[in-house]
Amino acid sequence: MALSAKRRKALPRSAFVYPKQRKYPIDTKKRAAAAIAYGARHNTFGNVNKIKAAVHRRYPSMKKNKKGS
Repeated sequence: MALSAKRRKALPRSAFVYPKQRKYPIDTKKRAAAAIAYGARHNTFGNVNKIKAAVHRRYPSMKKNKKGS
């Protein structure tokens, strides 16, 4: 489900990878996975490693083990 402007504005700053710019919401696991996917694209805002780190801090269960990745 798309995040409406009203709901996006209602999210706390802690729900974003880049809180000042309010980029890459990670309030749910689905949005966190999407943030990683969008961040990995060419010519997008931010750094994919920073996005992954923020997602893994918030959702440690989403971190892949080193053997499987």
